[in-house]
Amino acid sequence: MDFLAPFIEVYTTDHLRFLLEGFWVTLKVAAISIVLSFIIGGIVGTLRYAKIPVVSQLFAVIVETIRNLPLLLIIFFTYFALPEIGIEMEITAAAIAALTVFESAMISEIIRSGLNSIEKGQIEAGRASGLNYIQTLHYIIMPQALRRMVPPLVSQFISLLKDTSLAVVIALPDVLHNGQIIYAQKGSYVVPILVIVSFMYFIVNYALSMIARRLELKQI
Repeated sequence: MDFLAPFIEVYTTDHLRFLLEGFWVTLKVAAISIVLSFIIGGIVGTLRYAKIPVVSQLFAVIVETIRNLPLLLIIFFTYFALPEIGIEMEITAAAIAALTVFESAMISEIIRSGLNSIEKGQIEAGRASGLNYIQTLHYIIMPQALRRMVPPLVSQFISLLKDTSLAVVIALPDVLHNGQIIYAQKGSYVVPILVIVSFMYFIVNYALSMIARRLELKQI
């Protein structure tokens, strides 16, 4: 009973509501970052696939640089360094910007790899049928590539959701931050709070992983 006492004591309506408010911030930041990174990553990945002179090489350098930097460093840079050059953002915007930059680089590689997985002969067939390069990409290559991209994209989105927890270093009022505020009141609250926070992350990420698994099985 001594072990269970902190769980019973800390799981109050007010505490659970406070954690859910933080989890809503987590989901909101993740959702906005997913949408923005998918759009930006899709554009960058497609441009790199198209091998446009100079543009493709420039994006390749940018993407490889970002992919090889720790996300935590990008978060610090966005929130603490950018204001030094006149670009100031509030905490939530800074977290979204940092996550979007990092995840766009990751997603652009998924997009580029997916497009490259389609046989080159299909491009030639499309061009031979009278379609220009853009039409061939839009009507023939992209639909097939997207089916292959979906499982790794969902996996990347799961990673993004988990990565939002790193924004606690800039005091983003997410579920982990709110959890820290609660267990700072009493040392015995640490375990029960981290258990419930872990459960919240698990539920969403497990649901997404099941979606990814189903989509992957459809490809087999």
